[in-house]
Amino acid sequence: MALKRGLLSVRVLSNRSSGSRLPIAILVFFSVLAPLVFFVGRGLYISDQNSIQSDFSKQNVDWRERLALQSIKNLFTKEVVDFVTTSTADLGPLNLDSFRKGNLSASWKVVGVETSVQDNAISKSNQKATDLKQETSQDKEGKFLDDDHSHDTPAKILRRQLRDNRREKWATELVRQDEKVTVKLENAAIERSKAVDSAVLGKYNLWRRENENVNSDSTVRLMRDQIIMAKVYVSIAKSKNKLDLQKELQIRLKEIQQALGESTADSGLPHSASEKIKEMGKVLSKAREQLFDCKLVTGKLRAMLQTSEEQVRRLKKQSMFLSQLAAKTIPYSIHCLSLRLTIQYYLLPQEKRKFPRSENLENPNLYHYALFSDNVLAASVVVNSTTMNAKDPSKHVFHLVTNKLNFGAMNMWFLLNPPGKATIHVENVDEFKWLNSSYSPVLRQLETASMKEYYFKADHPTVSGSSNMKYRNPKYLSMLNHLRFYLPQVYPNLDKILFLDDDIVVQKDLTGLWSVDLHGKVNGAVETCGQSFHRFDKYLNFSNHHISQNFDPNACGWAYGMNMFDLKVWKKKDITGIYHKWQNMNEDRALWKLGTLPPGLITFYGLTHPLEKSWHVLGLGYNPSVDKKEIEHAAVIHYNGNMKPWLDLAMTKYRPYWTKYVKYDHHYLRSCNLSE
Repeated sequence: MALKRGLLSVRVLSNRSSGSRLPIAILVFFSVLAPLVFFVGRGLYISDQNSIQSDFSKQNVDWRERLALQSIKNLFTKEVVDFVTTSTADLGPLNLDSFRKGNLSASWKVVGVETSVQDNAISKSNQKATDLKQETSQDKEGKFLDDDHSHDTPAKILRRQLRDNRREKWATELVRQDEKVTVKLENAAIERSKAVDSAVLGKYNLWRRENENVNSDSTVRLMRDQIIMAKVYVSIAKSKNKLDLQKELQIRLKEIQQALGESTADSGLPHSASEKIKEMGKVLSKAREQLFDCKLVTGKLRAMLQTSEEQVRRLKKQSMFLSQLAAKTIPYSIHCLSLRLTIQYYLLPQEKRKFPRSENLENPNLYHYALFSDNVLAASVVVNSTTMNAKDPSKHVFHLVTNKLNFGAMNMWFLLNPPGKATIHVENVDEFKWLNSSYSPVLRQLETASMKEYYFKADHPTVSGSSNMKYRNPKYLSMLNHLRFYLPQVYPNLDKILFLDDDIVVQKDLTGLWSVDLHGKVNGAVETCGQSFHRFDKYLNFSNHHISQNFDPNACGWAYGMNMFDLKVWKKKDITGIYHKWQNMNEDRALWKLGTLPPGLITFYGLTHPLEKSWHVLGLGYNPSVDKKEIEHAAVIHYNGNMKPWLDLAMTKYRPYWTKYVKYDHHYLRSCNLSE
């Protein structure tokens, strides 16, 4: 009984225990397992949704890619399309806008084409492509929203067909525009490729030759550089007592100097030059390793530069002296011509020494020219060129004045070679008895001891202005040069006269100058002032109060050589008296140096009428860059400067304008070896 009661109690306890576990299990299930099942189920749901959206997006992207590729496959080559396809990850969704906006590599771009037409075409194409993209996108969106068109109304179907037709039309127009742009780009690229110089530029090295494209004188330049550096290191080696290196440098320096010689181009170098360069390069490299000091080398090079500059200045001064000497010297052939003509003239009887048509000399209705010269050949060119280009030579009268040394030669030449129907008359300045030192200040000054010292003792250091050689030209000692200030005295019965220098050539008829209105002025001349040169301050001493108080330093200068003078107004305003006044004030040359242009600027100040520049073109005696068109259109060309056309130092490109009027076939010229 007791045992049964115990077993019964155990069973009851066991039943109670199992009955209490069920609620616990249920509690555990809802607190742990239920949330886990919820989250797992939600994750699977989200994954399914993402998968669905991913598939949709992928379909959308694939559709856009196909559309873009179909749009551009006719515009570009297969290589370009492949390149665009492989660049999708970088460029994003493919479309024509991204391609045209320059997102491609720089290797696909063409720079430097004419953009005005291309930009217009491209902008239109871009606009059409953008519109096409937007409408296509809208159309496709509608398609995805409603793929089933079975229930579309007829109006909706018609709109869709119209959109498709319009899209196809725009695509065709886009292709056509892009084909034009492509052709333009290709043509521009071809032209640019033709203009590119494919030559490989040569390299240059101070120590050795590294020339891929050898220039005509690159080896000569290299040798000269080696000589310079060798001299520098010779000096440094001597100062540092490196006698062996100094001797070696001197040996190589002598060798390369001998190899170079007087050569100015590689073609003049001996075959051994390359070996000499190599040997010198080795020695220079050795010297650089042992002696190079940047500060010391710089100092040596600076000293060499200063020495070279001093040498250049000395050579320039010597060159100026020689050019001035050449300009002053009469060539032997012209001197020979003058002597032969003079002898022939004085062998003529008196009755054969007269020129015809002497009645025209004082006729104011004719065209009168004044020419003062001691050069027979130059005077003949002036007269010949004037008459050959004159419309009616019979109305032209030439008044020549020369010195007694050339008087016979000048007469004889024009007696043998009369200027056609024109009138000519030759006078001797030394026979003008009224022109003496008591009347002319300049003639009195030319006879003073100070003036003789200025000319004949020019190397004396105490002589003022001795450094400026151009003022010591013998022409300033001749009254022929100053006779231009006495025109009314020489030709008292004339109203107008055209003054010509003997270094000019006439290329057109000059009678139009007599009809130019000078507006009451005395002198008609071509002005020569530019931006800041050929103004009064270039010729006159404005530190002198007589000059600074009476003249404008910026007043424009003008040129002698071709001047129209109104002799009536000249006499009325007493121009010669004004000239005498200022010439007396300049006895010590404090107002201006010698010459006739400075006193001319002063004398005719405010009395000069500017002529058209085409009447008178200057600079052919010193300026190598005179415009050829200006020369050919000029009525008169002027060889002012030292390079006169009858001298050996004349500029060859200007000389033919002068030589065409020289009679080189004349027996007197041939006998004196005068030739072109």
